[in-house]
Amino acid sequence: MKAVHFGAGNIGRGFVGLLLHEAGYEVVFADVADALISQLASADSYEVHEVGENPAVKTVRGFRALNSATQEDAVVEEISTANVVTTAVGPHILKFVAPVIARGLAARPADLPPLQIMACENAINATDLLHTEIRAAWDDSAGDLDAVAVFANTAVDRIVPNQAPGQGLDVTVETFYEWVIDRTPFQGNAPAIPGATFVDELGPYIERKLFTVNTGHASAAYFGYGAGLEKISDAMADPAVAVKVRAVLEETKELLVAKHGFVEAEQEAYVQKILSRFTNPHLPDTVVRVGRAPLRKLGRHERFVGPAAELAERGVTPVALLEAMSAALRFDDGADDEAVELANMLSELDAAAVVERVTELAPTHPLFPAVLKLVEDRQAEQ
Repeated sequence: MKAVHFGAGNIGRGFVGLLLHEAGYEVVFADVADALISQLASADSYEVHEVGENPAVKTVRGFRALNSATQEDAVVEEISTANVVTTAVGPHILKFVAPVIARGLAARPADLPPLQIMACENAINATDLLHTEIRAAWDDSAGDLDAVAVFANTAVDRIVPNQAPGQGLDVTVETFYEWVIDRTPFQGNAPAIPGATFVDELGPYIERKLFTVNTGHASAAYFGYGAGLEKISDAMADPAVAVKVRAVLEETKELLVAKHGFVEAEQEAYVQKILSRFTNPHLPDTVVRVGRAPLRKLGRHERFVGPAAELAERGVTPVALLEAMSAALRFDDGADDEAVELANMLSELDAAAVVERVTELAPTHPLFPAVLKLVEDRQAEQ
């Protein structure tokens, strides 16, 4: 069995690539980072260091690596005979890898089963986005796209912090991980990946992860940044920050239980597990790294505005989520492009325009007045 994986970075090597390797796949990494690909191509193995409860060191062998920019034809050939294609490149990069995948699908022998494609990105329904981009690049003269490929959405979760200098190809990750895959597109022929969980309805799991892990992680970052703390574990060790993060996840738990029917006790156990992950002192994750890209994190269907808006629509005032959004508005790291852009918007636009542009909330939305007040307060400070 062979898997072509786009994205040879820390998540690609330390999470998706590792699980595919453990499932028995020969992994072919594809990336445009020439130095990284050269290093991988010349290496026999690399190690994944899992830190936290029940730490372990796992060795990945038997992989290959190709530069998808300078060796595109070779990548196309690998895709044409692969069983699985996965990505961990970032949602905004999917449009660049789609044409290569489309070429590989067009070159696929007719006697092979459909290629199983899964985008393992930190975004809702990222595989749907990849599917759209591949279809846009597809040459109809090559036949029916849906006859040669199966597209399945996934939800992925593993904290992979910034790595220590000089670590090379080795990756440090937390022990916890979750890879949830929608089994329905496979029609009984789902790939054998023992580390993955296959479900019939992925939507609730995507939102549970986004509104618990991502919301909680970003909350810890912004509250920690405001408190002058360096690491996420430092932030969670601060009682004042920890209380605020817990309050945020209490609100998202309320929404998830009401909306998706999760058992409250099971969701509470999930929340507790997530909070314990944030306190892991073995993960040197900084509040600046986790808090980067505040404009994206304040988006309409993202980790703060998404659940807050749905609570407001249900007649619930999201006090803690609004406090986290206020902290995000104060994330002024000058090295972060989005933080700089947000600061410029706050200084150049009126408050209502900032709310509409950043959150895409309509002025008639029940959450709009509360967010408008946050922006006005932030502008008054400047």
